Amino acid sequence: QVQLVESGGGLVQPGGSLRLSCAASGIIANIYAMGWYRQAPGKQRDLVARITNGGSINYADSAKGRFTISRDNAKNTVYLQMNSLKPEDTAVYYCNADISQYSWSSSHNYWGQGTQVTVSS
Repeated sequence: QVQLVESGGGLVQPGGSLRLSCAASGIIANIYAMGWYRQAPGKQRDLVARITNGGSINYADSAKGRFTISRDNAKNTVYLQMNSLKPEDTAVYYCNADISQYSWSSSHNYWGQGTQVTVSS
């Protein structure tokens, strides 16, 4: 099975930075897209940033200019560099990926367990 493992979350002061990492492991043929979503208490899970295998990137409006998504295909890893963090960025951040395990099979959507990001003074 495919597993997504997130790291890099933690407590940071407003204006600070964090870098999240998500590594996909298991039987993987192709990763079509990887991205980050977040869910704050009492709110829905929303897209933060997503990058496709073709290099297309989508950001939430709240992330534009502050967050940068990137990927290392050799490591099956996606990163989210978060700068100028605000208290409203506080949420559980989830890694998401569209992955096919075999070249002949269809892709499926996978989620990590989430990593807590808390922005507070």
